Parts: sequence; structure tokens; C-alpha cells
Amino acid sequence: MFRKFDGLWRSPDFMKLWVGQTVSEFGSHITGTGLPLVAVITLAASPSELGVLAALGSVPILLFSLVAGVWVDRLPRRPIMIASDIGRMILLLTVPLAALTGHLSMPLLYIVTIGLSMLTLFFNVAYRSVLPGLVSREHLLEGNTKLATSSSLAEVGGPAIAGLLVERLTAPIAIILDALTFLISALSLGLMRKAEPPSVKHQPESMRRAMRTGFDVILHDPILRALVIAHTLRAFFGSFFAALYSLYVIRELGLTPLALGIIIGAGGVGALIGSVLAERVTQKYGIGTILTLLPLLSAPLGLLTPLAAGPPLLAAGMLMIPQLFGDAMWAIHGINEISLQQALIPDHLLGRANATVFFLSQGIAPIGALLAGAIASASSARFTLLIAIMGFFCIALWLLTTPVRQLQNSDVAPAITKERDHQVIIE
Repeated sequence: MFRKFDGLWRSPDFMKLWVGQTVSEFGSHITGTGLPLVAVITLAASPSELGVLAALGSVPILLFSLVAGVWVDRLPRRPIMIASDIGRMILLLTVPLAALTGHLSMPLLYIVTIGLSMLTLFFNVAYRSVLPGLVSREHLLEGNTKLATSSSLAEVGGPAIAGLLVERLTAPIAIILDALTFLISALSLGLMRKAEPPSVKHQPESMRRAMRTGFDVILHDPILRALVIAHTLRAFFGSFFAALYSLYVIRELGLTPLALGIIIGAGGVGALIGSVLAERVTQKYGIGTILTLLPLLSAPLGLLTPLAAGPPLLAAGMLMIPQLFGDAMWAIHGINEISLQQALIPDHLLGRANATVFFLSQGIAPIGALLAGAIASASSARFTLLIAIMGFFCIALWLLTTPVRQLQNSDVAPAITKERDHQVIIE
């Protein structure tokens, strides 16, 4: 018996988007591992230089995310994505070219990192906004599930592929293959045939007013407002983990770097499992339950991280449980959150709304990381991570008091066609 393929499997344009985005996701994760390896192996970069390299990747997000949202709403989105892919390919190719000619340097890697971050920002804002114009609204959950599955696969396999390529080919040459992934993504996007929805014409407005529209869309809708507030606060407390997790595992628990890699890898596996199950779980329990109950369940589970203790095997096991199951829950939650936002926000405002979410979540993360470092210096990484888990728990409790809890799958479709009166807000 052959399995019947239906739904988006039978949508040629979505399949092209999916293939292109899958390859692009692998390219992004390979870049994230490959460029630092170029700095470490080829240029013998110092810890401070690596810190600068990592920090520069956040600068364009803070400075230009709102501008990116405006342009994504004003211009056709697919050409923006194609141009971003080609630009990323060209930037990456400068690295092996410079290595072959003897001009590779840390300043060049700094420039490449800033450029890649800028182009990835435009790509991601457009990518988050393009799906509703490509598939029918009832297929948003299915589409986001498939795309998130690819992202999870890339999260698991991308760094490993990057390490293998660097080991076998040297770091600069491995970047050439990485660059080709963005060319494949651009070609896949270029082969799509369905026309994008026509732009909605409004009176000319200033860039400042256009950027403010993204905030207006979110703040005037109680469901979107609650989701974005929760998302931003989770980004704040999540930055505690981003800043301290490795230090906590290696120094305070005494585990090896190999153990750390395996533990983090378990999170990628959990995210992959969650992505595969997201559509089925949502159909069974409902989107409101998913968006409110999963954060409530994952927060207590996360307590195992700051409470980890004992022999190395036991401590590693305590860390792997929230990585595996927690990341699975958050993958399901994230797919539903994106799908709901795409369903509730009119197509011509998606770019600005998505950029606003990027700006808020990415903008608050550095503040959280600095605060986490200060708290850990005064106490310990374990105590700081415990504060983060309590923050997650408080956010989950607050979310239960919002209209999000009452959402049902059947409530979303009628709201889609009405565009929830957002046009009135901005005109």
C-alpha cells in the first residue's frame, strides 16, 4: 500500500519553498558553526575577538529590524528573499577567496558577519510573512509544521555537517559548500509560480509612522498583545540560559564538553519530535490549550536544570530531560504561535508585525544576558538559572488569565477572513 500524499504535499509552490528553506536552514546553521571555526582554526582568534564576532551578529537586528518590516510590506517578498540568499552567498564566498589570496583577517570576518546578519534579518522577516499568501489559511499549521521540522533537522545536523566539512576540507573551503546552499534556496524560490497577493495601497506615510504600525497591530489586539508580551519576557529569561548554560554545565556541574554537546543535541532531537507531532497534537487538544498549557508544563520540568546534582551521569540525565521534552513542547508551541499570528494579522501588515516581534525579543535579550552575568557573579549560575525558571513559570501563570486560553481551532478561521479590523487601526 502506498501512502496517500495530500494537503501541501500536492502544492508545487509550497514544496519549492520547503525545499529551499530546508537547504537555507542547513546553510544558516553551517554558517553559525563554520565562521567561528574559521576564526579559531585559521586565524587563531582570541576569546575577545570571538566575543566581538558573536556580538556583531546582533547589531543589525537591533538597528534595522523595524525598517526591514516596512520594506517587506512595501515590496514583493519573494524577491527580497532571493536577493538575501544571493547576497549571503556572495558574502560567504569572500571568505575562501580571501584565504586563497592571503587576505583573510578578523576585520573581514566582522564585516561578513554584519552583512550576513543584515541579510538574514530581511530574509527571516519576509519568510515569516510569505506563507499566508502562498497557502490557504486552513493550511497554515500544516505549512509551519513542515517548515519547523526542517529547521529542527538543520539544528541537529547543521553543526555536525559543518564540523565534518571543516575537518575534511579545511574551514575556508567548507564555506564554499555552505555558500552554495543559499544559491539552491534562491533557485527554489525563483521557480515558484504563484503570484504574491497585491500590495494594499495606503496614503504615503513616513518611515517612523510605518514602523509604529507594527506596534499598533500588536497592541490593539488582546490575543496578539498577550502572545508578544509573553514571547518577549521569555526571550528575556531565556537569555539567562544562553549566557550561562555552558558555564553552569562545565564549571559548576563538572561535566565534559562532550557531555554538554550531547545534552544540547538532545534538545535538537526534542524540537524535531515536537515539530513532527505539532499538527496532530493541536488538532486533538486545540490551539488555546497548546499556547497556555505547554508553557505551564515546561516550566516545572525546567527546574531539573538548576537542581541537577550528583554523579556526572545523574546530573547529565537531569539536564537531558528538560532539553528533550521541554524543547519538544516549545517546538509545538512555537509552530502554533507563528500560525496564529499569520492567521490574525492581515497580509499587508505581516512584515511590520513580525519585525516588531524580532525587535522586542532580540532587543531585550542582551539586557537579560548582562543581568544574568551580574547575578551569577554575585551568587552562582545555578541560582541565576533558578530565577529564570521561576520567571518562565510566572509568565505561564499570567498567560492563563488572558484571552489566549479560550482560543479554539474553530475560532481562528472566522477571524481570518475578517482581518480583525486591523485596517481601521492604521488608517
